Amino acid sequence: MSGRIVHLRGEVTPSHGEVIRFDARRPDGPVPRTAVLVAHGFKGFKDWGFFPHLCERLARAGHLVVSFNGSRNGIGPGLLDFTDLEAFGRNTISREVGDLHWMLDRLKEGEWSEGPPRAIALLGHSRGGGCAAVAAGERGDLSALATWAAISTFDRWTAEQREEWRRDGVMWIANARTGQRMPLYREVREDFAANRERFDPAAAAARVSAPWLVVHGTDDATVPLREAERLARAGPTATLKRIERSGHTFEATHPLETVTAGLDAAIRATIGHFREFLLPRGG
Repeated sequence: MSGRIVHLRGEVTPSHGEVIRFDARRPDGPVPRTAVLVAHGFKGFKDWGFFPHLCERLARAGHLVVSFNGSRNGIGPGLLDFTDLEAFGRNTISREVGDLHWMLDRLKEGEWSEGPPRAIALLGHSRGGGCAAVAAGERGDLSALATWAAISTFDRWTAEQREEWRRDGVMWIANARTGQRMPLYREVREDFAANRERFDPAAAAARVSAPWLVVHGTDDATVPLREAERLARAGPTATLKRIERSGHTFEATHPLETVTAGLDAAIRATIGHFREFLLPRGG
């Protein structure tokens, strides 16, 4: 599908009172009856690197595509910089999964379309992929799921980091791209500890009923391929797509300078997955 893409940018506010900023893209003309929600990962945001290009490609494939910044992801109204580090530091997994459910409900109710879509898919990258697996395992109204470089566990903290939380109430992490020291407050760890069984992507995988495409680079140094293999083994509807000699972001950079072979392969596989399970046969 070619032609103009209609692009809406805006803000919505769930009942918790913190803003979610979003982009909605679709082909010009009648609003598609299929929708895709796209979720970023840890230290990610909807305008990072490959996300705008990915969303435009999905829109050109015939879908309404909504991407969003989690309400506590730390990116402010300028959309490109971490200007709210206090929010980032309080960004619990409960909040991330809750925001995913809230946005899916808005899509389901037709917030950005002319009536409810016929079919809805969810796509998440990295930690957003782990959250997507949890959310998909908790609802039965998705027609398809895709995860890119998804984590199979949220418990990724070292003993030294746990001790820093206990001692200081805050753990500091580096953002190599921006040079910022970013806080993670103790409530992040406490939220996970209180919800450990719920926030287990590998366990949630067994409850995912939607057809699931697990996309992962074989050379991912951030989230090893074995985590994708674990999700695919646990998910009865899962199919693993290995992207050979590709890494965590499929060699994409921020800002996106070129569409790499790995990124193009991931997008093509995902478009094909959504074509099979979202669009009507022959559509």
